Amino acid sequence: MWGVSYWIFPLFSAAVWVAMLLAMLLTWVTGGEPIYPSMEAGQTIAYISDVGAQRLKPLFIAGSAVTVVSLDLAFILERWLRHNGRLAKNTSRTQKVLSILSVVFAIAGAAGLILLACFDTLRHPRLHDGFLVLFIAGYVVSAIFICAEYQRLVFGVTQYKHIRNTSAILEWVIALVFTFYVLSFFVDFIPAVHTKHYTSRQTAAEVEMGTDGSAGGQTQSEYYSNGQPATSTDSRYGLTTESAHGYSNPNPNAMGYASQPTDGPVAASQNF
Repeated sequence: MWGVSYWIFPLFSAAVWVAMLLAMLLTWVTGGEPIYPSMEAGQTIAYISDVGAQRLKPLFIAGSAVTVVSLDLAFILERWLRHNGRLAKNTSRTQKVLSILSVVFAIAGAAGLILLACFDTLRHPRLHDGFLVLFIAGYVVSAIFICAEYQRLVFGVTQYKHIRNTSAILEWVIALVFTFYVLSFFVDFIPAVHTKHYTSRQTAAEVEMGTDGSAGGQTQSEYYSNGQPATSTDSRYGLTTESAHGYSNPNPNAMGYASQPTDGPVAASQNF
C-alpha cells in the first residue's frame, strides 16, 4: 500500500504516542515540576491533561490526533486484509460483525482522545472528563470485540481445517493465561490484610485511637434520663456520669455516687 508495509502503522502510532508523552513529562520535570492552575489542592504531580493544558497543548493535540488516526487506520487495514485473503479470512459472519464493531468503537475512542486534548482540563473540565470517558470506553469495548473475533477466528480456522491438535494447544494456552487474570484479584485483596481488625461501623481513625470514637480512651454512650439525653462516661476511669440537668449518677448503688443535685465536686460515698 503506497509502497509502505502495513506493519508500519501500529509501530508509527506507538512511537508518536511515546514520544509525545516523554516530551510532556520531561518538559514538566525540567521546568521544576511546577504546580499548574488546573491541579487540585495538595496535588504535586501533574496529570498528562494538566501539562497538556499549558503551552504544550498544540503538541498534545497533534500527538494525540496522529496516534489515534494511525492506530485506527491499522484497524481498518486489518479488516481489509482479511477480506482480501491477505490475512486469515473470517470463517463466519459473526467474526466480520465483531471486526466491524471493533473498528467503529476504535473510531469513537479516537474522537474522544482528540476532543479531550482540544477541550483541556483547565478551561473545559466537564467536557474534558466526558471525552476522557469516551476515549477509554471506546478502546476498551473495541478491544473486547477484537478478542471475541480472534477467539472465534483461531478456533474457527483450526476446526474448519480439522487441525485438532493445534486447537487443543490453543485451548490449553488460553486457559493458562486466564490464571493470571484470576491472580490479579490477589493483588486487590492485599490491603485487606492490614484492615482485618476493622469492624463494619468503625472508621480507620477510630481504630487507630483504640476507641469507638472518643479521644483519651473513654467510651461515650448516650442514654435518656427523665426524658433528657445524658452522656455516660466509662466507669473504669472513675468519672461521674452526669445528666443534662447537672445531676450525678441517677443510680447511686451502681457506681457509688450521690444522687442529689450538686454545683461542685461530688463527694465520694463509702463504697470507695
